[in-house]
Amino acid sequence: MSIRAVVWDVDDTLFDYTSADREGMHAHLLAEGLMAGYGSVEEALARWREITDLQWARFAAGEVDFVTQRRDRTRVFLDRDLTDTEADDWFDRYLAHYEAAWALFPDVLPVLDALAASHRHAVLSNSSLTVQDRKLRVLGVHDRFEAILCAAELGVSKPEAGAFLAACEALGLPPHQVAYVGDHPEIDGRGAADAGLLSVWIDRDGARATAGPPAGPRRIASLSELPALLGVDTRFGAPSTFR
Repeated sequence: MSIRAVVWDVDDTLFDYTSADREGMHAHLLAEGLMAGYGSVEEALARWREITDLQWARFAAGEVDFVTQRRDRTRVFLDRDLTDTEADDWFDRYLAHYEAAWALFPDVLPVLDALAASHRHAVLSNSSLTVQDRKLRVLGVHDRFEAILCAAELGVSKPEAGAFLAACEALGLPPHQVAYVGDHPEIDGRGAADAGLLSVWIDRDGARATAGPPAGPRRIASLSELPALLGVDTRFGAPSTFR
């Protein structure tokens, strides 16, 4: 059976999260006078991401809600006993710098254009709808997707099969007619494959290529490879004239 829909991850798949996070945190630390505590922005980012991963794991396990994990990220990073308001204010100031650096990857709009007529599109993200809905609007692609699903509202997160199956249900399609495109080989790649979707792992930097992909996902280095993988009769970024 042919693939009829593509479900997309957002961060580091459509949206250049890594670059925005680095630029935003650098600007924020400078503005807050915190850079002196770190040898480099990379050191600060490594600490921030380590804390983010730990706090997200608590959220994914149902130990805390989405807002609490954000507040706790701030408290642990600053090593301060902040009130909720103080933590929210600090995080909001960080967000302002982070959002100023938001951008899509260059290959995103061309592939969405190339697949617009042939496939339906949706989003499945391990974030909250409040965050990703706004992000997709700011980036100008919100209307490309007929469904936007996020872990905070679903109550289940990737790589659990239930998250991927919820996206298929929202589209009214069985898993074998849906492709999932994401940047994480396990959370996105193996998770989607285990749920029965056509799993496509976008490995932009090739950092994991030498080890090979996990069992199941198809690895691509650019979204420009996706139309051919889906069997779309199109030149990348333009409708086919050979009909």
